[in-house]
Amino acid sequence: MRPSRGDGRVPGETGIWVFIFGDLAVFTVFFCVFVHERSRSPEEFERGRQALSLTFGTVNTLLLLTGSVCVVLGLHALRRGAARSGAWSFVVTLLCGAGFVVDKYLEYAHEIQAGHGPSVNDFFMYYFVLTGIHLLHLLIGMTALVIMYRIARTPAPGAEQMRVLEAGGCYWHLVDLLWIVLFALLYLMR
Repeated sequence: MRPSRGDGRVPGETGIWVFIFGDLAVFTVFFCVFVHERSRSPEEFERGRQALSLTFGTVNTLLLLTGSVCVVLGLHALRRGAARSGAWSFVVTLLCGAGFVVDKYLEYAHEIQAGHGPSVNDFFMYYFVLTGIHLLHLLIGMTALVIMYRIARTPAPGAEQMRVLEAGGCYWHLVDLLWIVLFALLYLMR
């Protein structure tokens, strides 16, 4: 029996939620430190923000949002018994993640070529550290997506497999959420 929407059950496993809330707590500290340091050197951080390419940041945001929508569609398809459609939704999400990696590589190369490496000032140190940690989370999420794809290709995933799929989906949404906050802090906050 596949769980349906609105059944009052929290998706995934308890352990993924402990991890997600723990990770959110750690990132909250990172975000608070960044905002505090920004308040100490507003001109330096504003110059750094202006040096970033809003295009790169926007493309990354759109890729992750598209990936999150595809994860939701994939889980919904699997609950309806449409394994093929669900599996392909995870492939599209994986491609969005790969696009994010390529875009971030190009952005890093662009910033370094412009003389904005991590040792230039505090803004760029935080930029490379925070986006680097996020990129690691994204790579872990892509690994989870490969596992999700394999599970989705099995005939009629059972309740335990659906919990694993939901946990992977919850993790991917964490990656998306963290990026949205990073995008606002690094690219938009004046």
